[in-house]
Amino acid sequence: MKAAVVGENALEIRDVPMPKPKPNEVLIKVRAIGLNRAELPGAYGSGHNRVTGTIPGIECSGEVVECGAEVQGVKKGDRVMGSGQGTYAEYTVVDWGRTTPIPANNMSWEQAATLPSALGTMHDAIVTNGRLQPGESIIIQGASSGVGIMGMQIAKLKGAKLVIGTSTNDARRARLKEYGADLAIDTKKPNWSEEVLQATGGKGVNVIIDMVSASVANENMKAAAVLGRIINVGRLGGGRGEFDYNLHANKRIAYIGVTHRTRSPDELRAEVRNMRADLWEAVSAGKLAIPIDRVFKLDEAEAAQAHMRSNAHFGKIVMVV
Repeated sequence: MKAAVVGENALEIRDVPMPKPKPNEVLIKVRAIGLNRAELPGAYGSGHNRVTGTIPGIECSGEVVECGAEVQGVKKGDRVMGSGQGTYAEYTVVDWGRTTPIPANNMSWEQAATLPSALGTMHDAIVTNGRLQPGESIIIQGASSGVGIMGMQIAKLKGAKLVIGTSTNDARRARLKEYGADLAIDTKKPNWSEEVLQATGGKGVNVIIDMVSASVANENMKAAAVLGRIINVGRLGGGRGEFDYNLHANKRIAYIGVTHRTRSPDELRAEVRNMRADLWEAVSAGKLAIPIDRVFKLDEAEAAQAHMRSNAHFGKIVMVV
């Protein structure tokens, strides 16, 4: 099969052996692939997913062509979206519990490929770990990404009274209100937390979903309410930085880190199961969707990642196979 493989200096299109599903996995004929920043070289300062000779990619949509002996609730021929590893390819394997049927509402392969990572990550961050309650306020840091756009919509769906989205790009920031933001803030501005305090009557926000981290850590805590919850999802602004421990303690902030890389298969399946139970009616009705910025072919994988590195996109970049 054809796949985009990590070379010495760039992604290379190669012929590689087709993967074989383990007992708990399904083999998917990939139709579309959603791109994520974690797949870029040196993402979050860790360089994960960039081992030479490996196939990057963590989400896709496609058709199930084979099922392992232990697979439950998924069968050959199903149209699914899913999260796993090695999705930049014509075929990939995914744990059965991390697949979701594509809604029968004319959702395209491309649209379906934008959803698995964003839905799982943001439901886990906002609802499970952030414990957002109706009437509370929330900030989504890095809100113009596909994951951020989904986060704002989920927050609105769950009854947030005030949704604040951040972006350092003027044009992208201007579009955040289309996807649920009541207020859009430029975090390049010094003391941007003052704008948050003004919008909340001096109280600060209840929840912050942080995909930036180091460069905004202390301003986040200034913007947070007493007993606020900060969920550390990503580290696009750096993995190390200054941290005001006194401010953290005085506000009694719950600072929670989340990642998929240290979760067991059962934990990953539970995340998908919880998301589907809570959000799938809204997804099927088209109430939760991410705009597609640009579509590339699998043969253009290096160009697709270059477009992501340029940080010029709004929403999701997709590849088709």
